[in-house]
Amino acid sequence: MHELPEDWMSVRLRDTGTWLSGGTPSTDEPRFWGGDLPWISAASLKEFDIHDSDRRLTKSGSLAGTRLVPDGSVLFVVRGMSLKKEFRVGVTRKRVAFGQDCKAIVPRPGIDARFLALAMKVRTREILSMVDEAGHGTGRLPTDLIAKLEVGIPPFPEQRQIVEVLDSVDARFHLEGQTVAKLRALQEGVVEALLASLVADTLPLGEHLALPPKNGFSPQEADEWTGLQALGLGCLTPNGFQARQLKNVPVLDGRNSGALLADGDLLMSRANTRDLVGLAGVYRDVGTPCIYPDLMMRLVVGRGCRSEYLELVLRSANVRRQIQAYSQGTSESMVKISGSSVRRLLVAIPHLVEQDRILAVVEATKNEIESHLKEQHKLYLLKQGLMEDLLFGRVRTAAAEAVR
Repeated sequence: MHELPEDWMSVRLRDTGTWLSGGTPSTDEPRFWGGDLPWISAASLKEFDIHDSDRRLTKSGSLAGTRLVPDGSVLFVVRGMSLKKEFRVGVTRKRVAFGQDCKAIVPRPGIDARFLALAMKVRTREILSMVDEAGHGTGRLPTDLIAKLEVGIPPFPEQRQIVEVLDSVDARFHLEGQTVAKLRALQEGVVEALLASLVADTLPLGEHLALPPKNGFSPQEADEWTGLQALGLGCLTPNGFQARQLKNVPVLDGRNSGALLADGDLLMSRANTRDLVGLAGVYRDVGTPCIYPDLMMRLVVGRGCRSEYLELVLRSANVRRQIQAYSQGTSESMVKISGSSVRRLLVAIPHLVEQDRILAVVEATKNEIESHLKEQHKLYLLKQGLMEDLLFGRVRTAAAEAVR
């Protein structure tokens, strides 16, 4: 372990408090479930502040093979799919029960629960290196290994001040996120209102397309970088196109050259869940040649329509209802919409001047959203840096200076 300040203690995690294991009441017994007591599992432990769960126990359930811990206990996942990529840890804000895929530490006097959880979180990389396979791709964190992990514990006043500093950054981060959510809701409401107020004929979408919708191509993924990439279906989101889930594919040939994308192309997912099928987005150049997959289609708009405007229309509530009605499939997890059905979608496309007016309103809100997202990202990076500096004792707080 790295060198700590002289007034810090190095403590093995097993000595930071009382360790407890959880359990699961019988899921076949209805009288155990549906009460008021949150039951935390590896799947539901997603937030640092733990106060609720989608599954809750009755009083009978709390006495049937689970474990209860008080407010101010540290919970962390020791078994689950999430351990393949992240270490989930948090602090209870009320009394909860928990399952066997988690462990709990009730900190001993002199150790702040939030500080301890943060001291574990900052060691995520080291902890994930301990994870092995429990079968079927499930990660398992051996208790004997993580119990040996040493954490630095400063005097209690400094623990509290470190927590306060990091919590204050967290609060600003979440405030930015709330602002983004409000702006997106406002943007959606404004767009819906503008589209509803249009004075324009409602016609089948096919009459505004220069070419019929065309499906993409999905080659096998290439083992090495070839200079060509393919989009993943997740690139089309409820908020438009996002460059993610890209994969390397073989170089262009006669089969996939027709799927090569140009900046500004309008794409739509033709297969997905019923909630996500038909999502549209304007492709933006990702910096390398890119093709779109078979589960997407490209829409080439005519001269009287902007691709960006048609994207807004295709994401509107009225058209989304049409898309879901046209989509077909035997399973809700995968439905499809055909190109011919897309061409039958009824849309209102006004004059280009009116399209540009609506797009200008959207662009102004988009710029404000981007500004808040950038600020949120800065706060994320700030917190990561502060966590390492403060929790490893590289930077001291005012509480530390006061006793030196």
